[in-house]
Amino acid sequence: MRKSDCFYLGKIVSKYSFKGEVLVKLDTDDPEVYEKMESVFVSLGNNLIPFFIDKCRLHKSNLLRIDFEEVKNESDADRIMGSELYLPLTLLPKLTGNKFYYHEIINFTVIDDIHGNIGIVTGVNDSTAQALFEIQKNDKQILIPVRDEIISKLDRETKTIYISAPEGLVDLYLS
Repeated sequence: MRKSDCFYLGKIVSKYSFKGEVLVKLDTDDPEVYEKMESVFVSLGNNLIPFFIDKCRLHKSNLLRIDFEEVKNESDADRIMGSELYLPLTLLPKLTGNKFYYHEIINFTVIDDIHGNIGIVTGVNDSTAQALFEIQKNDKQILIPVRDEIISKLDRETKTIYISAPEGLVDLYLS
């Protein structure tokens, strides 16, 4: 399994018991969805290794307490401490309406209500304070904030995102 075929679930942040249980800080809005997992991929070095789960339950809001089959003592837990956990993209819950996963909208066409077709989504930059659509229009890159107020409609069938860009923003890039 490659990381590109997976989504980031969270990171092992601490040991829970001397029996090798660990706590994982989840990167999700719905932690309860992941309480019944049977396995997960653990990033060790440059590899994703499947780990099977004996028991898994929520622990204080967005922490998941996991008892792995292969981890039964503190030194085993130490070896995986700080590791990231991944699941296959196929296990992501389906989103509807204007909600989307960033990887899902790559190559979608962006239509602005004033400028019409302003290009194709090539990525989403989420390393800034606010996530930005990276849109390619000919030889220019246009950056538009990913905000509910800006996204009018998401059409998965036609692979189109309809937006109302803030006044003057698209002009900055196209002039």
